Amino acid sequence: MEYSNNLVIGLLIFVVAGIAMSFGALLIGHLIRTKLPHPEKAAAYECGEPAIGPGWVQFDLRFYVVALVFLIFDIEVALFYPWAVVYKEAGIAALWDMLVFFGVIVVGYLYLWRFGYLDWVRATGLHDKRSTVRRDDALGRAARQWM
Repeated sequence: MEYSNNLVIGLLIFVVAGIAMSFGALLIGHLIRTKLPHPEKAAAYECGEPAIGPGWVQFDLRFYVVALVFLIFDIEVALFYPWAVVYKEAGIAALWDMLVFFGVIVVGYLYLWRFGYLDWVRATGLHDKRSTVRRDDALGRAARQWM
């Protein structure tokens, strides 16, 4: 029992020391840095390029879906390695375990594929596939002008 108490106390000391060092570094930096405010310093930038438009824009959900699918398959590959290491000792039960795990992932992938979540350009069904530009309206005249 004493061993587990020492382990918990050691972990708590480790966590408290890590938090104290993090906040200590931030506090020391805050105290010793120069404070010269300037509007140019407060401007948003991305990799040294000036900002164009507002910082809050509508984010395309396709990036989110691609990132989630990548994470799922990345974690799956990470879980295959330890399974492969102990496969000989675990026997046929480990094989069935991994086949069930892989099957769930494949079903999820097939669902994403079937309903078009993996297509970069998806049809939303809200717009008619036919062109709505007529030859006699302003857009049709402008289009003919460039032909």
